[in-house]
Amino acid sequence: MKNRIKLVLAACCFTTASLSHAQGDIMAENEKTPYDSYVAPKDKAVKENLAKWQDYKFGVLIHMGLYSQLGICESWGLAPEDWVTRNGYDDYDSFASDYRGARFSLNPTNLDSEKWAKMFKNAGVKYLIFTSKHHDGFCMYDSKFTDFKITNPNLPNAKNKNPDVLKNVLDASRKEGLSVGIYFSKPDWTSQDFWWKYYPPKDRNPNYDIKAYPEKWQSFVKYTQNQLDELTTNYGKVDILWLDGGWVRPVSTVKENEGKKGRQNLDINMKLIAETARKKQPGLIVVDRWVPGEYEDYLTPERKVLEKPIPVPWESCVTLGTDWGWVPNANYKSGAEVIQLLTGIVAKGGNLLLGVGPDGKGDFEPKIQQTLAEVGKWLDINGDAIYATRPIAPYSEGNLYYTSKGEKTVYGIYLPTATEKEIPSQIVIKNNLKGKLNVTLLASKQKLNYKNVTGGISVTIPNSLKAELAKQGGVTIKVSAQ
Repeated sequence: MKNRIKLVLAACCFTTASLSHAQGDIMAENEKTPYDSYVAPKDKAVKENLAKWQDYKFGVLIHMGLYSQLGICESWGLAPEDWVTRNGYDDYDSFASDYRGARFSLNPTNLDSEKWAKMFKNAGVKYLIFTSKHHDGFCMYDSKFTDFKITNPNLPNAKNKNPDVLKNVLDASRKEGLSVGIYFSKPDWTSQDFWWKYYPPKDRNPNYDIKAYPEKWQSFVKYTQNQLDELTTNYGKVDILWLDGGWVRPVSTVKENEGKKGRQNLDINMKLIAETARKKQPGLIVVDRWVPGEYEDYLTPERKVLEKPIPVPWESCVTLGTDWGWVPNANYKSGAEVIQLLTGIVAKGGNLLLGVGPDGKGDFEPKIQQTLAEVGKWLDINGDAIYATRPIAPYSEGNLYYTSKGEKTVYGIYLPTATEKEIPSQIVIKNNLKGKLNVTLLASKQKLNYKNVTGGISVTIPNSLKAELAKQGGVTIKVSAQ
């Protein structure tokens, strides 16, 4: 089983090119993220929490599940859709049986949640979101409403000291001062009330007419509500509820040009879910992804960076490798690439949610650890230009990106290309600051000379520093008015 299923590679997933520098493929994607239907939260506690979240700028999304044991592209192999490939398999049922059978071998004995939390904190991460269950329905926590979970006493992980993976990760992350969130898939491809065995699955949606079997659909709705209630009741302080599977939504939220005709009304009563959760988690940020309305507290463009700032909170979720979970021989971004990705997002007013995944034993590959350490080292020095900043025009020009704090401080972050041997001798930083300015290189706290030019200042980079600075992911110049 293991050898066969490992042949199902990342080809079944949407992939993105790795950044070579600030102007890489992902930075060039200008697909617009609609925000005209955004509804700002009215709850005071939610607004306060959302404001804090907007200052965090850098988070991680950890995908872990049966797919981690198998080293494949999350649970998408279960989706009976034309774009999915299952190399090594002649029939769908064999794949599905082998995939779900991976629960009998998944045993993350090396998982050290405290080590994880320290690694992320040292990387400069401010919030962490962990996958409680993906679309396959396999729970990485001790759900009372299913046996398809890692804490099932018949599975090997149940014999470990702390079998509830979600609880361990969230508890350790909070101890390190990280804000925490829970990823939850609304669709569930193992639930008999979503994919009924009476019919074969046809696509990612329920495989039966919910109007013909309303009691079955309502049973699934109740199951979903129950699981979300236990997640927001039994797992301590939760800051973010990150809901995936945006096709599970009321048909009223679907536009005519989005395939509304013939679509089933997959309403799980988000109003009740949000109200119930916030009674126990005041200020909870709810992110019902891609479902416009009052339960999408911030937008989540995936694998892309917006061309310009938008007037609503947003977070770009991007994988460190090619997939959200662990796959062998992945091509991971370097520390410099992540630094430049983060800078490009923050300059447009967004947050970066970086997707990483451990293997089935609970280990993160050395390359992942190396990249995170490099990002953390850079943020230790340059974090003032990232955290709690706001976008400021012109946002970016060529390889130069801008952020600001208050009315008296502007940061210019120059992103060297991969082939650049020296950074320029003069860097022009646009600004409207008045009076005498302090201009400082954050890497050394060294004051830099400058001269006034039209629309800003031209900063002189000492010749002795140009080559060394070109090796950095980003070079930050702080300009502040006295």
